[in-house]
Amino acid sequence: MYVCGITPYDATHLGHAATYVAFDLVNRVWRDGGHQVMYVMNVTDVDDPLLERAEATGADWSELAHDQVTLFRDDMTELRVVPPDDLVGVVDSIPMLVSRISELIREGAAYRVDDDWYYSVAADSRFGSVSGLDREQQLARSAACGGDPERPGKRDPLDPLLWRAARPGEPSWESEIGPGRPGWHLECAAIAVEYLGTGFDVQGGGSDLLFPHHEMCASEAAVFTGQRPFARHYVHTGMVGYQGRKMSKSDGNLVFVSELIASGADPMAVRLALLDHHYRSDWEWRDDDLATAVGRLERWRQAVSYPNGPGAHSVLDDVRRLLADDLRAPEALVVVDDWAEEQRLRGGGDPTGPGLLARTVDSLLGIAL
Repeated sequence: MYVCGITPYDATHLGHAATYVAFDLVNRVWRDGGHQVMYVMNVTDVDDPLLERAEATGADWSELAHDQVTLFRDDMTELRVVPPDDLVGVVDSIPMLVSRISELIREGAAYRVDDDWYYSVAADSRFGSVSGLDREQQLARSAACGGDPERPGKRDPLDPLLWRAARPGEPSWESEIGPGRPGWHLECAAIAVEYLGTGFDVQGGGSDLLFPHHEMCASEAAVFTGQRPFARHYVHTGMVGYQGRKMSKSDGNLVFVSELIASGADPMAVRLALLDHHYRSDWEWRDDDLATAVGRLERWRQAVSYPNGPGAHSVLDDVRRLLADDLRAPEALVVVDDWAEEQRLRGGGDPTGPGLLARTVDSLLGIAL
């Protein structure tokens, strides 16, 4: 599994957290099923948004990236997200990325605009097959998601940047294709192939990554490897909103995991609040969501505090079944609610019940009781 990681300048808001908790469920379900899992995530630790934030705040861009990656790791630990086997920074991958760009150049799939290098989507006859969007939709999404469709000299408005030549005041690296830094899509394509090869099971991220990011990753990788598929499946999480709009830096409506925890929130309540929404759904964080999750967490903890309780084998079976069916986490939470309510009303005589329930919730849902 390859999951597209953060650009470390606003870690970790609840939109980030919802995505990584969702793929943590995938990881847990696979492991529970007896599979050996190889999980890779990148960190885009040099990119325009990071550099813009560093300039605006007067911070050194590399120190800002380091601090935000550390915060992200800490937040994921608090939320009990099983860490990826490899968390790969772009800065540490420059030689490998340059090598992949050079392969695209040799294949005739890259060209220069001034001193920048671009990928030609025309090199891939199956471009567009991942997203299924038509040309008009592709152009609109590209313009809205960091593309530069209007740049003069490009062969196709959709062609993405592979290598941004050095600019004054920006970080750059010397390379065989000139000094500069890599483009976003190429980073994930190259890192995924380097660590997982082609034909890995899942590429994941937010639904806003379907196009252009995941489309471009698959296309570039197909050309520089000559192999398909890049990923066998693409899995996308919904967007999280707040105060009527999608959480975003530009709107200033971000809710940060670290700030919730610093204010006294139990990290397990934060995780429960995230799990109460199906991963593919767009939803909005409301200020009372946390209180609702706190109440649920207290009921669960009270229910497992007794030495005996209702039998929990059916709970384990139901949670496994629901998570295996497109990660139906909200329904799995209700199954645990029902067990806790039965414990409250009638109790039970099974000494294994509370322990098995706690282990089920811990292992499969990531909630420590």
